[in-house]
Amino acid sequence: MFLKRIALAGAVSLMGSAALACSYQNEVPIKSLSAGFEAWKAVTDAMAECGNFQAELDQEFRKKQPAAFEANPSLYHIGGVANGTITPLLNAGTIRPLDDLVEKYGQTLKPNQLIRINGQIMAVAMMVNTQHLMYRSDVLADLGIATPTTWDEVYAAAAKIKEAGVMEYPLGATMKSGWNIAQEFVNMYPAHGGAFFNADNTTAVNSDAGMAALETMKAALEFTDPEVLVSDSTYVQQQFQQGKIAMANLWASRAGAMDDEAESQVVGKVAMAAAPKAVADGAPATTLWWDGIVIAKNISDEEAEAAFRLAMEGLDAETVQGANDAAIWLVDGYQPTEIAQGAIATATANPAPPAYPSTTQMGLLHSALGNELPSFLTGERDAAATLAAIEEAYTTSAKEAGVLK
Repeated sequence: MFLKRIALAGAVSLMGSAALACSYQNEVPIKSLSAGFEAWKAVTDAMAECGNFQAELDQEFRKKQPAAFEANPSLYHIGGVANGTITPLLNAGTIRPLDDLVEKYGQTLKPNQLIRINGQIMAVAMMVNTQHLMYRSDVLADLGIATPTTWDEVYAAAAKIKEAGVMEYPLGATMKSGWNIAQEFVNMYPAHGGAFFNADNTTAVNSDAGMAALETMKAALEFTDPEVLVSDSTYVQQQFQQGKIAMANLWASRAGAMDDEAESQVVGKVAMAAAPKAVADGAPATTLWWDGIVIAKNISDEEAEAAFRLAMEGLDAETVQGANDAAIWLVDGYQPTEIAQGAIATATANPAPPAYPSTTQMGLLHSALGNELPSFLTGERDAAATLAAIEEAYTTSAKEAGVLK
């Protein structure tokens, strides 16, 4: 199964005061900081049942974690991370190896959940994630539009929906300035055949593949909300739920929210397919991710043990069975459902999309992309000047970090 191939909202506070479904009563105050999508809500709710636990669910977690974990003592005991957000914590040395805790409390963990860095277990993965095509099956069916498989087909479908007057802005996109827009380029660039780095750690994005990626991204603007540069995953999720868009390449972790009757107006109308390809014979234009937990280094051994044991309570089969549709879980008890089919099709495509590279170089390049790409989409700079600016920004930061001489 493809999972074995992967070595892979605002703040919400949760406080457990009494053990409900928890197997024990936690006596050590523990805090966590993670993203706020449905899978994290399920996991932290389960942890809260053990008592003495507070979870902060925040879509800006990646900006807060480095400083929070560098504090001594750390402001949080548990961090929710992905293969693209763990790197700053690794580089700063603010998370601890988990081998001893896995041996003591991780008997139910699978080998593909154990994220090893230089031979040590540094994180425990709970799920795999990727961006895949989500679309209004009823809208496409009414207009006789086949499920798009390439970005050219997505744009052709969007044009037809717009011309039919069904929606003014039929396409959603996670192009918020900063991390989100950088990730859109990271998805698109290798799908056009590009490699991020040369052998000497210089960046290779100033290339024909870079030009093609930018042009494909810019083509979306004809069909997206004018506020697309403030549009993140939550924004697009809500656009879908409110019936404002018909298509988007959105994270699989957001799929379950489409059928949440408490907040969605499109229950049963949103289908999932593989992420669109940039070229017809290429890989889906996305990257493969894992999400999971790390434990802070700057806390006591007693707190670390309590935090890890609590995390294992959140990452058990009972949690998954109660939130099966919230993620493509790596935890025992997961049963793939219809809404997982798009992510599964993406990850099992041939050729398959790459895993997001968890390297210092990629972290620096991602920041450079996030800072420089908005000027291209607003028309302030052309594609050639944008790629040159990205290259320059990366080179400067890479030299400061000692990655380049």
